[in-house]
Amino acid sequence: MNNVKIAAVATMMAFSAPAFAQTPPTAPPPPDFSKVEIKTTDLGDNCYMLEGQGGNITVAAATDAIIMVDGEFVPLHDKIKSAIAVVSNLPIKYLVNTHFHGDHTGGNEPFAKDGVTIVAEVNVKNRLAAGTTNGLTGVQTPPAPQAALPTKIYTGAYKIRLRGRVADLKHIANAHTDGDTYVWFKTANVLATGDTFTNGRYPNIDFANGGNIKGMIAAADTYLKLANAKTRIVPGHGPLADRAALLEYRNMLVTARDRMAKLVKEGKSEDDVVAAKPFSDLDAKWAPTELAAKNFIRVVYHSLADKPKETSKKGA
Repeated sequence: MNNVKIAAVATMMAFSAPAFAQTPPTAPPPPDFSKVEIKTTDLGDNCYMLEGQGGNITVAAATDAIIMVDGEFVPLHDKIKSAIAVVSNLPIKYLVNTHFHGDHTGGNEPFAKDGVTIVAEVNVKNRLAAGTTNGLTGVQTPPAPQAALPTKIYTGAYKIRLRGRVADLKHIANAHTDGDTYVWFKTANVLATGDTFTNGRYPNIDFANGGNIKGMIAAADTYLKLANAKTRIVPGHGPLADRAALLEYRNMLVTARDRMAKLVKEGKSEDDVVAAKPFSDLDAKWAPTELAAKNFIRVVYHSLADKPKETSKKGA
């Protein structure tokens, strides 16, 4: 198994959405990718949402090529290409990474070999190149091979322009990670959020790699300003969303932040807050498992209790 496959599997074990995007080091083996089917949802204006195993994918066709947002896992490359070919015979020109986790970037290397340009915020390249450690589980993801690294990096904001299609990429600082990108297809009224928004479930907040609940709330606020009642929102995980679902998610995050801030101010330890179950009334909607409930408590706690770390912006 090459490094990118190892990284994909390791990250999947750490960030797989059905188990809240966090599992213990003794997690079960990854799924049988041969049984994964890719579901395609038409978003209108030649835009599509693809769901397989891992993060959701957004596909936006211009008149001459395709922009793709996130690429799931290495073994799904052929299935993803086949699903895209059903809706468009145009070549994929750009693949945007919304962040560095392997269930979104696993496809980088095989798509790059197809001639696709991988685009990401600079910290995505830095994290992939260095390797990372899961703050909750200690699971380590090794450095990705050179071929899997983004070749077009940006800071702040970036536009991808094709004939008949513009994608606005913007960085949200310290939200899900320190390298998050959202992609706004304004003329199509389609927004791809990556894991800064997970529809109908608690998000992972990767506090060990720059994530913070304050940034997650800032991301939601940004999206609410962009979106209207007709906006199709492709979340990092979960079903296609609208502005109402996003607002409900944002309100949950604010409630969690405020409750946890009070406990942190009182000097409570991580074990104390887990035992207190401060989000028990939210769990029925947002936590598919007890582990999901506990992990969300822990990531929100670390967001507010840990001292902030400097984020490097160096990249080649």
